Amino acid sequence: QVQLVESGGGLVQAGGSLRLSCAASGRTFINYHMGWFRQAPGKEREFVATIGRSGAITYYATSVKGRFTISRDNAKNTVYLQMNSLKPEDTAVYYCAGTTIFIATTGESYDSWGQGTQVTVSS
Repeated sequence: QVQLVESGGGLVQAGGSLRLSCAASGRTFINYHMGWFRQAPGKEREFVATIGRSGAITYYATSVKGRFTISRDNAKNTVYLQMNSLKPEDTAVYYCAGTTIFIATTGESYDSWGQGTQVTVSS
């Protein structure tokens, strides 16, 4: 498994932006498809975005499409989530995850997880 550490969360007003980072170590990062998930209090974890090994393929949840952008820098072993036009309903703990099997939108497909970073959007 690869070790993942998220950063960049915080408190922002509605309409604002944040960029989350997820630094990977311990395994060859380029072997991993990477994803972002989130979990709000009292709700199930949900898929946000995923990116293939080379960065050429991305998928987004409908709720964030057009507002969020996932990207990766394989030279820096880091995956990013740029979040624009944030809404109060985006408030959640955001997790990055990695899998070597295939690019996926379900959490069960990922075997490496970070500890999460809190994003709070005030109205």
